[in-house]
Amino acid sequence: MTAWPVHGHIDGPIVMIGFGSIGKGTLPLIERHFTYDRSRLVVIDPDGSDRAIAEKHGARFVEQAVTRDNYRELLGGLLTAGGGRGFCVNLSVETSSLDIMKFCRGIGALYIDTVVEPWPGFYYDRTVDAEARTNHALRETVRTEKARSPGGTTAVSTCGANPGMVSWFVKKALVDLAGAIAPDAVEPSATDRDGWARLMQRVGVKGIHVAERDTQLSRRPKPPNVFVNTWSVEGFISEGLQPAELGFGTHETWMPENARRHTTGTRPGIYLLQPGANTRVRSWCPTPGPQYGFLVTHNEALSIPDYFSVRDQGELVYRPTCHYAYHPSNDAVLSLHEMFGRAGERQPEEHILDEDEIVEGIDELGVLLYGHARNAYWYGSQLSIEEARLLAPYQNATGLQVSSAVLAGMVWALENPMAGIVEADEMDYRRCLEVQTPYLGPVRGYYTDWTPLENRPGYFPEDLDTSDPWQFRNVLVR
Repeated sequence: MTAWPVHGHIDGPIVMIGFGSIGKGTLPLIERHFTYDRSRLVVIDPDGSDRAIAEKHGARFVEQAVTRDNYRELLGGLLTAGGGRGFCVNLSVETSSLDIMKFCRGIGALYIDTVVEPWPGFYYDRTVDAEARTNHALRETVRTEKARSPGGTTAVSTCGANPGMVSWFVKKALVDLAGAIAPDAVEPSATDRDGWARLMQRVGVKGIHVAERDTQLSRRPKPPNVFVNTWSVEGFISEGLQPAELGFGTHETWMPENARRHTTGTRPGIYLLQPGANTRVRSWCPTPGPQYGFLVTHNEALSIPDYFSVRDQGELVYRPTCHYAYHPSNDAVLSLHEMFGRAGERQPEEHILDEDEIVEGIDELGVLLYGHARNAYWYGSQLSIEEARLLAPYQNATGLQVSSAVLAGMVWALENPMAGIVEADEMDYRRCLEVQTPYLGPVRGYYTDWTPLENRPGYFPEDLDTSDPWQFRNVLVR
């Protein structure tokens, strides 16, 4: 594009917390798509190695960690300086999303993040049981605050590629399916949650895989003792060591022996007593076709089935299964094998592949809606590294899918400044995709006849449910 649209004006300070791969990618998009007072743009990060990039884009760089002890004083001064409504863009790790979100709402500042992040210690706390370390536990802290303090200044929770963008893809895919299966169905309004849930029930969707294949290749093979990834290494290891977790649909008839149901809150799913990055599932993406993915816990695996649950007189009558099925880059797969081969001990070095190191590949990220009359339908982004380089600086394909979702979430928050605490499922998917799609490369839908009962050599006996191909029993690799 030769002329990028300006989506709005931010009349207060902009404070970005965290300047890793996603922060560096998001900053130029903020500069490109908003007008604001450049003297009140601030980036906070304890690592000053990329200070020059922040300053190149007009940001003042504060080399400091945001901690439990200082966040009120530090952020309060920055977000209120000079008047107007401040905007906090939290793209950090080891800072409490909930605490910072509550503080921002208390001073009238808009807020967005890409994950419900805790203060340090949560992911690796050996003194608590597995349920306490799930994403369900983290999500419920935000949902509890939403119920306690409804309305008010907008805070967009968990709005990256996934969680975030994939929830908008689910609605777009569902509309496509309804057109093919129930052409008389009417698309619900953006705020009609029950209408969306009943539409999914009517179309007959049994479940959803957030199905991703990252084929980006580096010019240099992964060296030993280095964890290599195309996005945050710390973020991937943290979520990968959490229990595998999924939304559990009403059509499911079987649970693994090591599965447990959540015991508090909305309880849309189950978790397994094993790490998600060491749990494999069968799934499908358009380019590779059938593939293995890792069942890594994510907020959308809970928010999507929660949002699309149907209740009659308080009784649950329909809920889709939902989980991540993630095949990361080959270097990341090797890094996981190396880490788990050493009993989960992480490598002493970590490295994120930037756009200059990657020689080819795409990040194919979408949603596979399955179990309906057309079997399965994948809808999503097929963004290549070549396109990412052309579209924005400091981005590989993975990072641009995330940073452009942050941009879309910021636009929606500016246009809906008093919506309270929201997840991506509760936002207007059409408006968000309108903002984001120019950064996503080809965005397409594909039908497939594949099911998890296919592509099995048959040399060994398996405990399958042949009466229903889309049972989790058939999806989980055991």
